[in-house]
Amino acid sequence: MNDSGLSHRLGVAPHDALLAAALGRRSVVLVGMMGAGKSSIGRRLAARLGIPFSDADAEIEEAAGMSVGDIFEAHGEPSFRSGEARVIARLLEHGPQVLATGGGAFISPHTRAKIHEKGISVWLKAEIDVLSRRLRRRSDRPLLKTADPSTTLANLLAARNPIYGEANLVVVSRDVPHEVIVEEIVTALRSKLEIADTCGREDQP
Repeated sequence: MNDSGLSHRLGVAPHDALLAAALGRRSVVLVGMMGAGKSSIGRRLAARLGIPFSDADAEIEEAAGMSVGDIFEAHGEPSFRSGEARVIARLLEHGPQVLATGGGAFISPHTRAKIHEKGISVWLKAEIDVLSRRLRRRSDRPLLKTADPSTTLANLLAARNPIYGEANLVVVSRDVPHEVIVEEIVTALRSKLEIADTCGREDQP
């Protein structure tokens, strides 16, 4: 039995071969605020498309030999952003892939231009109450280590949302199963690439 037949029996969506092929060398680049679910959704989306997954923050940490928080503390945000831009530019040369970026990556005009050149950007847009609830459980976000994290988060959203709005596609990240968000991204990508809804489904009659 091939993978698509097994996936059908298990109730799991098969790889979307035509959609992956239509990407060519382009990456699907997930952008948006910390807590939007870019990494967790990105891994599932990559599996759905049958292409690799990359996490920019993880690549930065591997290259630097230290965590993002430690980079911020030791070298400051400008140094981190410079390294981030170099890592993302390098990763974009190796598509197709699903690439999850850090919350501030898309804010850089240079990085934004590179993403538009080499990929299709998807803004995982999450409301502040969703982000607050998710981030409350985390302590590894250097930009929120302030006296008033809620106000800091609100200010970041106000400043960044108009720039995130320059992404090619927008999908709302909310408290539903990740597979729901993945399918909404797949549907948006099919529309963007003008692929019929049944294309790439090997289990279709």
